[in-house]
Amino acid sequence: MSTITTKTIDGKEIAKNIREKCRLMLDELRKQENNFTPGFAVVQVGNREDSNVYIRHKLKAAEEIGIQARLVRLDPSTTERQLVQQIEQLNGDPSIHGIIVQLPFDSVQTIDANRIANTISPDKDIDGLSDLNAGLLSHGNLDKCFVPCTPYGCLELIRSTGTQIEGATAVVVGRSKIVGTPMFELLKHNNATVTTCHSKTKNIPEIIKTAEIVVACLGKPKFIQGSWLKEKAVVIDCGITSVQVENGKSRLFGDVDFESCQGIASCITPVPGGVGPMTVAMLMLNTITAAQRYLNSYSTSQWKSMTYLPLTLETPVPSDLDIAKKQIPKDIKQLAREIHLHDNELELYGTKKAKIKLNVLERLRNASNGKYVVVSGITPTPLGEGKSTTTIGLCQALGAHLKKNVIGCLRQPSQGPTFGIKGGAAGGGYSQVIPMEEFNLHLTGDIHAITAANNLLAAQIDARMFHENTQTDQALFNRLVPTVNGKRTFSQIQQKRINKLNINKTDPATLTDDEIRAFVRLNIDPSTITWQRVIDTNDRFLRKITIGQASTEKNFTRETNFDITVASEIMAVLALTTSLADIRERLGRMVVASSRDGVPITADDLGVSGALAVLMRDAIKPTLMQTLEGTPILVHAGPFANIAHGNSSILADQIGLKLVGSEGYIVTEAGFGFDIGCEKFMDIKCRYSGLIPNCVVLVATMRALKVHGGGPKVEAGSPLPPEYLQENLPLLERGTQNLIKQIENAGYFGVPVVVAINRFKTDTQAEIDLVKRLAIENGAFDAVMADHWAKGGSGAKDLASAVEKACLQKPDFKFLYELQLPIEEKIRIIARKIYGADDIQLSEIAQKRINLFTQQGFNDLPICMAKTHLSLSHDPSLKGCPKNFILPIRDIRASIGAGFLYPLVGEMSTIPGLPTRPCFYDIDIDPVTEEIYGLF
Repeated sequence: MSTITTKTIDGKEIAKNIREKCRLMLDELRKQENNFTPGFAVVQVGNREDSNVYIRHKLKAAEEIGIQARLVRLDPSTTERQLVQQIEQLNGDPSIHGIIVQLPFDSVQTIDANRIANTISPDKDIDGLSDLNAGLLSHGNLDKCFVPCTPYGCLELIRSTGTQIEGATAVVVGRSKIVGTPMFELLKHNNATVTTCHSKTKNIPEIIKTAEIVVACLGKPKFIQGSWLKEKAVVIDCGITSVQVENGKSRLFGDVDFESCQGIASCITPVPGGVGPMTVAMLMLNTITAAQRYLNSYSTSQWKSMTYLPLTLETPVPSDLDIAKKQIPKDIKQLAREIHLHDNELELYGTKKAKIKLNVLERLRNASNGKYVVVSGITPTPLGEGKSTTTIGLCQALGAHLKKNVIGCLRQPSQGPTFGIKGGAAGGGYSQVIPMEEFNLHLTGDIHAITAANNLLAAQIDARMFHENTQTDQALFNRLVPTVNGKRTFSQIQQKRINKLNINKTDPATLTDDEIRAFVRLNIDPSTITWQRVIDTNDRFLRKITIGQASTEKNFTRETNFDITVASEIMAVLALTTSLADIRERLGRMVVASSRDGVPITADDLGVSGALAVLMRDAIKPTLMQTLEGTPILVHAGPFANIAHGNSSILADQIGLKLVGSEGYIVTEAGFGFDIGCEKFMDIKCRYSGLIPNCVVLVATMRALKVHGGGPKVEAGSPLPPEYLQENLPLLERGTQNLIKQIENAGYFGVPVVVAINRFKTDTQAEIDLVKRLAIENGAFDAVMADHWAKGGSGAKDLASAVEKACLQKPDFKFLYELQLPIEEKIRIIARKIYGADDIQLSEIAQKRINLFTQQGFNDLPICMAKTHLSLSHDPSLKGCPKNFILPIRDIRASIGAGFLYPLVGEMSTIPGLPTRPCFYDIDIDPVTEEIYGLF
């Protein structure tokens, strides 16, 4: 009879090796993502000491490896619903990659352990106990599930013996959800022939006798005897039961009679010291695996799961709305996952758009930024030259065709132009944002929020003047700081005003009469009010109105006007803010008037800025949408470029630059021509964001170039003259002077320029060649014809490639002027360098404003010129590159919250009027299908 030496499997040593493997894997993860730390949370209800022992082992192992472990201990009175809420919170925490619920519960409430296990997000279920994980394991999807830690450890113990699992006969004694059943599945998928024995199984000894591998997990001490084993069997004992022995002491026993197996089994695990240490080690390995999967899903590397929507191109090109309706957008949750956004970073608005929460910036704070591309243009015609369409087409080309991570950042369109004459701003042809109806209409309500906030402030200005005019100091004080339960208390914003007045007091009862007067009297000078009411509609009859005509206003009337909502300073604040705290401060700093003593009156002084921030709480979050080809678009803010700074938000750009990663691209648009929107992009937006563009895309059309060459006038709604439909190289060449000037303007900022020739069907090859040659000869990095309107992203592949090459250049970025220069000099630099003016001419009121703003401490703000977009000069009729002119500065106003001064050049309307035949004649809805038609 042969003698068998039974080897004891050292679970502690093998577990040590597994933990070392985890450390090495963690080092690799940190090479992939700087400063990355895997983390798991243990959720414990109550305070059972046996559970505490297990938890301490887990926390200690995590600390040794470098895993961040968090213990969440809940009171025994915790209800099932409260426990579910806690787990859902951890599901949404990006720093937690695994969740363990410690069993059994030490709770006075009834808690369904199965429901709790299934509440854990499948990608964080490192214990592998959810029904989904069990199903994946049962189906053999081992690379997609988490194997429960004890059977996973048992498998490693079996492997450590050198036993070949494939083809072996195995018996699992026990069928628990935690060990027995997953152990069966694990051995089965490793190609063993497996039998499960349980409490109803007959002839267990005979079945075990056939097994080369025995795993015991039934919870009965010393149940399996050595005589039941097949010679040289490998025995894994998962049982651990405390049994009282002589002298009242207790001892831990496994499910196998260890002593009787000696000389029969080839290998056996001891109890303790066998399976136990492996369970904790495999939990650590599952945590590292979860972290690796997290990085694969949410890192800023290539978006491997990104899907694109194919286009079915038609000739002739159908209407924008027809094209948009034929393309079914991806579910917005799918798109969000594709660009590595977490569910807890989204607020869904239906199935096709979602707000992105600002917490994504905290998660990605260490991620590298992508390439920053800004799309601008030559001086446009009233018809527009297709910057939005080019922006979208370029994004489709970079994403769907060059397979780059790319996000487009666009402004939200105003409903004024949408229902006026220009139409929407979703792009056109086969380069659009979809659903275009939602994009062009209410979207997620941001403009409505701005309207509400703006008009609340306007109402408070007039109401405060009314109350100051009709009440004594004490009456005002009694109403502003009422006595509640026998005590007066300043609100937070009132205390801020007290501090501003240098009154070092916190108790209203201690204020002197003079201090009360200073506190309650703003003494607004009505003639200095710059804050107007707004509406998001073109309405010429609101350009001058009289308010306060009701008898209840006691003859307090004044002339004022409405602006269109996108001209509100709050829109500019939204576009330039960087956080909720920042927008709160900016809103408070907004100056709405001066006192009769020349002191600036702010929204904080009026006590309304906190309420404004509340109204803007949701509007501060960019909206995620998609293009016709399924590439992501962030829509946020929408200031006009001729009366404001004309760019989408800093926040959208910041979020996008982090999401695309270092090899990706953000393509954003600056309104109107380079002289208007892009100069402000560089000198205002980039100053506040700290971001540096890698490339300027300058959009040009043959139509606009011919206008600048002296062609006939182009008007919206009128047929194009024949000069624009036929080849005319001399006219075109004369017009390129505007293009050359805009290339020169970009050169002042040290950023490479790619000219995008937005192709129309009437363009000839000779015209295209001429523009390309002259653009490159005059400093453009490249000039490329783009046919994205007719062909989508495939028509802009050459443009995308040129942009990609331009972004490899190192920009020598610089601002046009230093902020510390006098206000007048900053205006002069813009006028001379960007517009080509000989000098500026300040009106008397403009000079007074400069003196006032300098006295008030606003000299060091950047300049936002309010000027016609139809000419480099102040005169919209002067085309091409005007020379020998003086730029008249009619007035200068201050947007202190937004952070700029804006000179008014010539007459600028801040609310458009409706034309004879507005767009809305063609817009309607099918009352049965609810389909909208007529939008463009």
